[in-house]
Amino acid sequence: MARTESNMLPLGTNAPDFRLLDTRDDNLKSLSDLKGSTGTLVMFICNHCPFVIHVNEELVAIANDYATKGINCIAISSNDVVNYPQDGPDKMKQNAIDNHYPFPYLYDETQNVAKAYDAACTPDFFLFNGELELVYAGQLDGSRPGNDIPVTGEDLRNAMDGLVNNSPINPNQKPSMGCNIKWK
Repeated sequence: MARTESNMLPLGTNAPDFRLLDTRDDNLKSLSDLKGSTGTLVMFICNHCPFVIHVNEELVAIANDYATKGINCIAISSNDVVNYPQDGPDKMKQNAIDNHYPFPYLYDETQNVAKAYDAACTPDFFLFNGELELVYAGQLDGSRPGNDIPVTGEDLRNAMDGLVNNSPINPNQKPSMGCNIKWK
C-alpha cells in the first residue's frame, strides 16, 4: 500500500472549472452545476484504494451532514482505467450505489481535472468557500488503515464548521495521505 501525501494547493486558489461524466446518472456535470451556496468540497477518490475504503462511511456522513448547511460534496476519480479497470465508470457507478454516495461521482478520463487541482492521492480533499476560493486542503483526520485511530473526519469537519459559522479556519493544515493517483 503506497503512501502518498497531498500536494497542498495554496489557500485562496480559485477552484478550477470542469465538466465531467457523473457515473451515477450518466450526465455531464460542471462545477457551476454542483457548487454549494456556502461551500464546495471536491474529493479525489477511487474504488480500490484501501485509504478511501477505510473512510467511505465517513465521507457519506459528512456529505449528508453538511448538505443542509449549504456545502455540496463532489467526488472525482482520475485513475487510469486501462491499468486499473476496477476504477472504470461502470464500477464507479456500482461503488456509488453500494456505498450510498449522496454526492456525484465524476469520471476524469483525461486526468486534466486532477492535474488542474494538483491532486496527488486518494483521498485528496479541497474545500472551497461560496466564492470558490480554497479554504482547506488537508486530511480528513489522523486515521489510516491499520493505525487504530478512529475515523471521525475531525480535521475536515472543523474546516467545514468554520466555513458554515464564518469563523477562522486553521491555516496549519496537515496533508492528506493515501494511494497515489494512477497516472496514464
